[in-house]
Amino acid sequence: MDITKNSTILITGATSGIGLAFAERLLAAGSTVIVCGRRQALLDEIKARHPQIITRRADVASARERVALRDWAVSEYPQLNVVINNAGIQRHVGADFAVDEPWEDTWSEIEINVGGVVHLSKLFLPHLRTVERPAIVNVTSGLSFVPRADVAVYCASKAAVHSFSVSLRHLESTRPRPDGAAAVRVIEVVPPAVNTDLGGPGLHDFGEPLDAYADSVIADLAAGKDTSYYGFSGKLASLPSSGEEWDKAFTMLNSLGK
Repeated sequence: MDITKNSTILITGATSGIGLAFAERLLAAGSTVIVCGRRQALLDEIKARHPQIITRRADVASARERVALRDWAVSEYPQLNVVINNAGIQRHVGADFAVDEPWEDTWSEIEINVGGVVHLSKLFLPHLRTVERPAIVNVTSGLSFVPRADVAVYCASKAAVHSFSVSLRHLESTRPRPDGAAAVRVIEVVPPAVNTDLGGPGLHDFGEPLDAYADSVIADLAAGKDTSYYGFSGKLASLPSSGEEWDKAFTMLNSLGK
């Protein structure tokens, strides 16, 4: 099922990086695209470059704003059939996890990366079950499978979203449905390191080129794949969950930059 064409698609965290690259390609494919982000100035810039894109300021770290986003989206765009949970942050904890910081700073990474995905999925599911070609797309990470210790909370949060996506896919595919009703597809997008500003400018300059990566994901979505890997993320996902191969990958990832 090709959800890239003639769909109405909402993308969180889409003012830059992977989210914006997806938005531009989905718009070019012929879909109606709604991009969400916290910074109005960036949304205004996107609207100036792409007048057809619909913009909405929303902070998915806030449960109240998540509810407001759902209410607005299904009211204004009842044909909405795809939600892409892309918003996420990556915070470097460094070599000492015990370094004192306000708990709110740590919690914000969990709330955005996990809470936002789970809550928005729950909020949008009742609507998505009423439309054609419905899908939830969750963006995780190759680090869901083998973590880097200096971004420990990020890795744990993405592993949680991977697990949640697997469970939600099973629940939706096996849920009793009225005759003719489509199951909501749950798709997982698993990026490797990509050359974006995730975590801060310059931290991922070594990553895969953004354009090539985004093209690959859109091709996977058009082909109807339930999981989209790219390069190293596929290798990490294919490893056994323990043993010599996993240990070697963990050691390699955690020696980068040292």
